Amino acid sequence: MGIDDTLSALPNPGTHSFPEYSLPRGDPVMPIAITSDELTTLLDLYETFAAVDPTGIDSNPFLQATTQFLEQTFGAPVYRPDEELADDIAAMLNDFSDDLAGDSLGVVDATPKHHKTLYFFLTSCRAYHSAPHIQFQPDRDAVDTLYDVYERVVDQEMYLKRPQTVLE
Repeated sequence: MGIDDTLSALPNPGTHSFPEYSLPRGDPVMPIAITSDELTTLLDLYETFAAVDPTGIDSNPFLQATTQFLEQTFGAPVYRPDEELADDIAAMLNDFSDDLAGDSLGVVDATPKHHKTLYFFLTSCRAYHSAPHIQFQPDRDAVDTLYDVYERVVDQEMYLKRPQTVLE
């Protein structure tokens, strides 16, 4: 399957809504099997994704100087949503690798936040790939792996981890 085919199969962000996860008395999780090779592929894709600067600040010294001036003037960093997404993706991949614990195959507990992060990672990859000025050319197999992991989370039934009882 090609990158364009994989990325076109995603739900439309304008019409997609996440399931309601607010279950009482426990943490909702969706356990999925993942291999260390898949995790390595996802980490490589993340490195490629994180290296892209969609704003052009890294390649444009004028924009970089303007950003630094605004940060110094207002005393707060300029907010970029893509940096927060990169932090969320890194946290998700760290959670997955902690669950694997060095094994070649393991079961990781995907939380609703993981589900949302995977979805936004996929749609961001699609946006970066389709934007002509960004030049984001990810590995086809890496995008397929990301989509496969996302599909596993979506297809998996949810269960309560650490359920609380009336007696507690």
